[in-house]
Amino acid sequence: MNIILRNRLWSFGFRSTIMLYFVLLIVLPIIGIYSQSFKLGWLPFWESITDPLAWKAVLLTVKLSVIAALINVVLGTMIGWVLIRYRFPGRRILNSLVDLPFALPTAVGGLMILLLLGPNSFAGGIAEKLGFQIVFHEPAIIVAMVFVTFPFVIRGVQPLLEELDKSEEEASYTLGASKARTFFQVIFPSMLPGILSGAMLAFSRALAEFGAVVLVAGNIPGKTLIAAVYIFGEIESDNAQGAAAVSVLLLTLSFIILWAVNLVQSRRHGK
Repeated sequence: MNIILRNRLWSFGFRSTIMLYFVLLIVLPIIGIYSQSFKLGWLPFWESITDPLAWKAVLLTVKLSVIAALINVVLGTMIGWVLIRYRFPGRRILNSLVDLPFALPTAVGGLMILLLLGPNSFAGGIAEKLGFQIVFHEPAIIVAMVFVTFPFVIRGVQPLLEELDKSEEEASYTLGASKARTFFQVIFPSMLPGILSGAMLAFSRALAEFGAVVLVAGNIPGKTLIAAVYIFGEIESDNAQGAAAVSVLLLTLSFIILWAVNLVQSRRHGK
């Protein structure tokens, strides 16, 4: 009886600790952001998010995040395919390097992009000769977003490829289907949930990127000023209301994306 009681008390204490941790680190900060944004009422909130600079920053962030997510869909799918389906020297090292953006401080990633693509670099010099610039313009922002969101699609696709039943693929070949038809009718549908969830997570992560982008964007209002940097500028200008309002807009969008990711994953596991 005492053992059962101790187990129940331990289980209750463990669950309570987890819930307290969740409330303190996630729920309360979210409530604080929403409370701050609506502290002065609906009208100041609306004025903050419809401010021309804020609206342009949000639209620019969404546009570039979509582009970065699409690039990651193409590159991530191909890289995930190669890492699972092919064996070659250095494969394990490349597979471990996929997670480097998660381990590397984003500011270091921004500095790497600045050094590799800046005006004094080889690539930057060639770009200037061709009549365009990379750093301090939209291309550099996209590169930074692609870098920090690089692993999502790859890690979303790999488990699905590993779980794929090879007999279905072999049956398709036996029935006379070409490699292209087999891929698009047998393999790709199995990969699609991972591609979609990875793309949505990459988009959500790109929306909030600050460290890598702030070093390479140029932060020109209306042109290269993204939402995260705009929020930072509003905090520095002592405009907590404006910063909170734009933060709520991005946070709500992220919630919608995460809900969509969970929906895709639940449908996948419900098959």
